[in-house]
Amino acid sequence: MSDASSDLEITEFISRVVHDGSNYRMDAMEGLYTGDMTILYPDENGSITRASRSDVFGEFAARGRNGDSPLSTEYRILHIERQGDLATALLYRRMSDEAAPFLYELRLQYRAQWQVCGETVTPWPDPEVAGAFLPPRQNG
Repeated sequence: MSDASSDLEITEFISRVVHDGSNYRMDAMEGLYTGDMTILYPDENGSITRASRSDVFGEFAARGRNGDSPLSTEYRILHIERQGDLATALLYRRMSDEAAPFLYELRLQYRAQWQVCGETVTPWPDPEVAGAFLPPRQNG
């Protein structure tokens, strides 16, 4: 279930997440994520890796301290679905011209404000297999 006013609020929140994270603004990021946030993503062997908030924040802080260029803020919101104080947002996201695009599923929770409580990051779908989550029908 989704309505325009909550979508706008979530859309603006996602913009802050993308821009603050891409620019390594750690103070701003602190309030955008819950304390127990984790990111799930497949590794090169197809196993799922879990990164904790401290791991992710450590990586972003190190990039900022080391003077890494900001990440690209290229993203496109594909879908927002809100159910009370919870929401899921699907984003197309590309962090740089050298990085492949990924599909981000942001799991959001509204406490005093929206916060990311989890993410699942998967490679951007290959158009040849996109939408084929079920095998073809065997009979008709």
